[in-house]
Amino acid sequence: AAEMNELTFPIDVSESENEIVVKAVLPGVKPDDVDISVSEGVLTIKGQSRLEQKTEKENYYRKEIRYGAFSRSIALPTHVEHERAEAEFADGILTVLLPKAEEVKPKSIKIRAREAQGELVGSAGGNNQS
Repeated sequence: AAEMNELTFPIDVSESENEIVVKAVLPGVKPDDVDISVSEGVLTIKGQSRLEQKTEKENYYRKEIRYGAFSRSIALPTHVEHERAEAEFADGILTVLLPKAEEVKPKSIKIRAREAQGELVGSAGGNNQS
């Protein structure tokens, strides 16, 4: 359960044919301060955003930027191969690519045309003779 003082952040979860894509907006966070894990179909992104420097002389008129621990857990819509997951961090956006497990990928079944005409004609002809 998320504690009241834990920060939250917006995320997008989308699905392509081969993977689940999770994007999280984490402005001002360093990649080293983010921890990503997958357990039993739940992706957890957690970490720490730090205030760079603190000077006592600053007089705030408005203070909305919050710093501290953040965490979100997202139930994934399908099975993924988390050991093959990749994550990249650019412009404050974390993108996690989770390949779908083989058993949940759509499988197209190839229909083979059997060369059955010869057999059918032959067997039909055989039956007529008897």
